[in-house]
Amino acid sequence: MRARQLIETLQLQPHPEGGWFREIFRSPAQVTPADGRAARNALTTIYFLLEADQHSRWHRVQSDEVWIHLEGAPLALWTSDAALRTPPAHLRLGPVDVHGTRPQHTVPAGQWQAARPIITPAGPDYTLVSCTVGPGFDFDDFAFMQPEGDEAALMRHHWPELAKLI
Repeated sequence: MRARQLIETLQLQPHPEGGWFREIFRSPAQVTPADGRAARNALTTIYFLLEADQHSRWHRVQSDEVWIHLEGAPLALWTSDAALRTPPAHLRLGPVDVHGTRPQHTVPAGQWQAARPIITPAGPDYTLVSCTVGPGFDFDDFAFMQPEGDEAALMRHHWPELAKLI
């Protein structure tokens, strides 16, 4: 019920990687990334909501991305280097607790990332986060892990339980 209320109130739309989103800020200032990309907005911010049965597919962005938990169930966030040389790191975003859950995490530019809500029987059935990207998000800087690509084959071989997020 709360997830539907948030989707309507925040005017969220379906996101290509899964879940719901709405851009809430795009800086009018422009910056030129040092890696040779064309000028980008300095900063962008979105609301991003995942319902119990949704996940954010494995993807990467060529800018740093800050995830901030706003409400709902904790979020499981996995990250890995661009070549998948090391096992994906697992973080919990949510209210601070003694088990290491923290409300915020930055995914460095170019790293693979995927997420899903951590749903418990007595808890909320959604997660609402804010994601801020700098230099600002541009779909030219975004890539999904391709199901038939080398990265997906590595994921299926080494971490089959995380391959469902492709």
